Amino acid sequence: MTDTTPSEYVVETEALCKRYGAKLALDQLDLRIASSRIHAIVGANGAGKSTLFRILLGFLPPSSGQARILGRDSQQLTPTDRGRIGFVNEEHTLPNWMRVSAVTAMQRRHYPRWNQRAFDEVIGHYHVLPEQKVGQLSRGERAGFNLALTLAQGPELLVLDEPTLGLDVVAKRAFLESLLYSNAAGQCTVIYCSHQMEEVERVADNLIILERGRLANMSAPDDFCARVTHWVADIPFAGPPPASVPGLLQAQRIDGLHHYLVLDQDEDFAAFLRASGARSVQSMPVSLDRAVNGFLAKNHAMPAAA
Repeated sequence: MTDTTPSEYVVETEALCKRYGAKLALDQLDLRIASSRIHAIVGANGAGKSTLFRILLGFLPPSSGQARILGRDSQQLTPTDRGRIGFVNEEHTLPNWMRVSAVTAMQRRHYPRWNQRAFDEVIGHYHVLPEQKVGQLSRGERAGFNLALTLAQGPELLVLDEPTLGLDVVAKRAFLESLLYSNAAGQCTVIYCSHQMEEVERVADNLIILERGRLANMSAPDDFCARVTHWVADIPFAGPPPASVPGLLQAQRIDGLHHYLVLDQDEDFAAFLRASGARSVQSMPVSLDRAVNGFLAKNHAMPAAA
């Protein structure tokens, strides 16, 4: 792999593969994530997201290929390297028996780049008291406390794996506001993994889609949405066979009208529908949630490459 400075890419993989027996979780993955901004990684269950994170953080070796994080081989990370990386997962694992103040003091001693202002700014979004035991915190408070601890360590890269899973609406909003503050302050690059497209749409500058262990898309969320369109056609009979519909992601018939979700189609698609017997044709934009889920549903239904 060509050497690059950490300021250019925070993550690089080359022909990265990981097998679990007969299952190929990562399939020759080539991925480069630039420093700065918030990068969202999405994909269906089994797309390889968690496996990728475990390899990048040095918790799991690849079967073949290479992975670098902050310019370092992920399998050779030193304690100093790990101090540059913050990681928050869905469990928000913290010692339940310790008080908030004791956990904070312990973390402060371990990280020489500790940023008390960052900690105070994030924890201020939550009603967390220093004398409380971690086990007494709600799931939302625990998530906020975990994020505050992680940002205060002064990471250059923050990796978030489904951090809002199981949180209520209020707790999710507080978490996202804390995250947006951290990135706006220029503290770190963020890699955010979530199934919640409304979160991704709100926070992400870059959308990365993994499918069957391969890179299926990397673009701004708005650019990806622009590639997917929803067409409604009044066709008085069965309509064209699905296999003949260009760029088809999904097809439905609702109240006698044919609905098509398609990828990378322009006004030529309207001409196709009219040639197929449509008496009227209308196109509509789609949300990021609809675009991503339609894209994933189509690709997930396709057989894996040999």
